[in-house]
Amino acid sequence: MSSTLLETTRASHEEVERLERLIVKDLQNEPANNKDRLFQSHRVRNMIENIITTTEKIVEIYEDKDNARKDEIAALGGQTAMGTNVFSAFYDRLKEIREYHRRHPAARVVDANEDYEAMLKEEPVIEFTGEEAFGKYLDMHELYNQFNNLKFEKPIEYSTYLDIFSQPHNLPRKVKFTRQYKEYMENLLEYLAYFFQRTEPLQDLDRILSKVTAEFEEQWENGTVQGWEKNAQENGHVPADHTVIDLDFYSTVEELKEVGPEKLKEALAALGLKSGGTVQQRAERLFLTKHTPLEKLDKKHFVKGSHASELNGGAVNSKEAVNSKEIALMETKMNKLCDLLDETIIRTKENVVKKQALTYDEMEAEREEEETQADTESDDDEQQIYNPLKLPMGWDGKPIPYWLYKLHGLGQEFKCEICGNDSYWGRRAFERHFKEWRHQHGMRCLGIPNTKNFNEITSIQEAQELWKRIQARQGVNKWRPELEEEYEDKEGNIYNKKTYTDLQRQGLI
Repeated sequence: MSSTLLETTRASHEEVERLERLIVKDLQNEPANNKDRLFQSHRVRNMIENIITTTEKIVEIYEDKDNARKDEIAALGGQTAMGTNVFSAFYDRLKEIREYHRRHPAARVVDANEDYEAMLKEEPVIEFTGEEAFGKYLDMHELYNQFNNLKFEKPIEYSTYLDIFSQPHNLPRKVKFTRQYKEYMENLLEYLAYFFQRTEPLQDLDRILSKVTAEFEEQWENGTVQGWEKNAQENGHVPADHTVIDLDFYSTVEELKEVGPEKLKEALAALGLKSGGTVQQRAERLFLTKHTPLEKLDKKHFVKGSHASELNGGAVNSKEAVNSKEIALMETKMNKLCDLLDETIIRTKENVVKKQALTYDEMEAEREEEETQADTESDDDEQQIYNPLKLPMGWDGKPIPYWLYKLHGLGQEFKCEICGNDSYWGRRAFERHFKEWRHQHGMRCLGIPNTKNFNEITSIQEAQELWKRIQARQGVNKWRPELEEEYEDKEGNIYNKKTYTDLQRQGLI
């Protein structure tokens, strides 16, 4: 029955709409913890991928490259080679439907909503290591060992590595051209991207990295990529930080010997020269490069294989430039991922420092406590609250005891016309509401001051009548300054204002 293209198209549209509604329904639920948040995000991601796949099928049907859809529509309209006969097409279709139900009398309509609703309770499988604690921390121990194996300096602690791994621009340039460093950067970038996809499945990582690549191309052309600036290179193909020693400050081999064997060795290795021998031999070999270009030096001074590559000239420069750009791009992408995972990196550092102060038993106890707490939270959320009397909820999210409900009279309803016929349950809430904003706003709209005289009054008519009586009483007892205001003359005699002004006009005072 559903084998026709039109029916397939209709079913596909229905599936897309149903998945969209499920996504909205799922996102309306606030996850209780990080684990539930990850499950929700991955469920939504899977549904989005299903929508994309189904939509591609619909687009392919609408393109109708083989004209199958067009032919089917024509057949429904009764268009045949003999002409148009709508009724024959209709009755043929009716006969087909009846024949189908005759052959399948027990066929029933399957409610697809049940299967889709089950997707909301699905817990996708997300691969995390024990160290990652379900996406809370990074697990970079393998990368840490790989970093230490670069052997450009003394091995560092894991906590120190977490501080510096996101700062590749501080590493010596000579290390970055090695095969080991390139493999390390590839593994680091792959791990960070994989971790980000697992913890933030709704983010479009490909779009983020493509934008980073576009910005990098512009910065590379301008020579402003951090750690790869143009002014950090010499005129030749050897970067400036490879030249550990500036030979312009030394005029003899003896002066150059004072630099020390280690620095001489580093400078020679950076230039591709042999770094063995005594201090005298190293200094002499390095001093040769002061006045003689590398391509004109004797082959015996170079490490095996390096002099032959030097003879290739421009080919070496081109290959090195390509490698430089590739490594710089990986570093730029890695920096962007570190910015996106900044909070996770900080949590990882704090966790490593905390674990260094704990014993194995304490760490196991803390891990079990976290698992128990997570299970308790999920169990509490799954339990349905039984509240047949519809009692108010307490501070713990559970109904208050019935005796407390009766004690506070929460079953008694008070309505206030001044507040717009709002209901207040319980005497305490009713008395408190006279000082709240809603009642004050209602009194202000009536032009009546919200004083204690109007407590317990909820009717607009009663409040207006009381306000008129108060105004009338205030008219009798109104302050009359001409009769009640007192003045004193120089002799100490007391007069009211009217008498004092009359005597003053007559000149008697």
